[in-house]
Amino acid sequence: MFVSVVIPTYNRRQILEKCLLALEQQELAYGIEGYEVVVVDDGSTDGTLEWLKGSSKLFPHVQLFEQEHSGAAVGRNKGVKNSKGEVIVFIDSDLVVTNSFLASHVRALKNSWLSRGDRLSFTYGAVVNTANFHNPTNEKHKIQDISWAYFATGNVAIDKKLLERAGLFDDNFRLYGWEDLELGERLRMMGVQLIKCPKAVGYHWHPALRLEQIPDLIRVERERAKMGLVFFRKHPTLRVRFIIQFTWLHRTIWEIMTFGGLINERSLRPLLAWLIRAGHSGIAMELLRLPLNRIAVEALFKEAHLKGLR
Repeated sequence: MFVSVVIPTYNRRQILEKCLLALEQQELAYGIEGYEVVVVDDGSTDGTLEWLKGSSKLFPHVQLFEQEHSGAAVGRNKGVKNSKGEVIVFIDSDLVVTNSFLASHVRALKNSWLSRGDRLSFTYGAVVNTANFHNPTNEKHKIQDISWAYFATGNVAIDKKLLERAGLFDDNFRLYGWEDLELGERLRMMGVQLIKCPKAVGYHWHPALRLEQIPDLIRVERERAKMGLVFFRKHPTLRVRFIIQFTWLHRTIWEIMTFGGLINERSLRPLLAWLIRAGHSGIAMELLRLPLNRIAVEALFKEAHLKGLR
């Protein structure tokens, strides 16, 4: 079996190096005859493309493609279309994996195919969030790392033909968010089963929160709101409403949790600064999620009003 790891990347030069170095150390087991790492540079402006072109000897498994900045959905589709593998593994470019990562995915997939008698399943690996850039794999699994997403491309493996039958990713998702969960809805409607694969571990690096990041975090939430409506238009169901938080229940919850907006990124700033200085950036980020969620839901309802959606 030949495996293709597909990675879209945009301005993640430093952590991408750790990501690719880890992928060069994969164990060939459980019938893996070989693998490739298909990297699609999404118009990076931080020197990623030039660095990759000059590092081909360091990363012999990498197949490099490039595109104008078009988003992760377009990048993943380009990667799949140019891949050679029977199995596609999706990870993010800020994920650092263990040596047994691919073998764990393949073993779980093969076991599922054998027990089911078909290939209508995909494996979902474990993602451990960390702010430790130098030794990301030292991070322990935490309650906050548990995800209830059905198909999140931070760490999944799936049969290529099944993926193509589902229609790949929707290119209309050009901003941040939801393109993977939307594909997941189509897979779910096809009867495709999620198989948990906790031994396929990836360490997802996020830089520790800095106050300077807050405007960008707000921008991301507003982008997610726009893409959330693209998702809802394709699947106007109660399930999707709850996934994207497009309900009055969610709007009420975040109004209550933020005391009608009194707890916001400005009022929290002194406390956040103190927590960051004290080395508790993780707690600071969890507090900041309160106003960020309110901003996201408010932006979603505002965008829906403009689009005439209810």
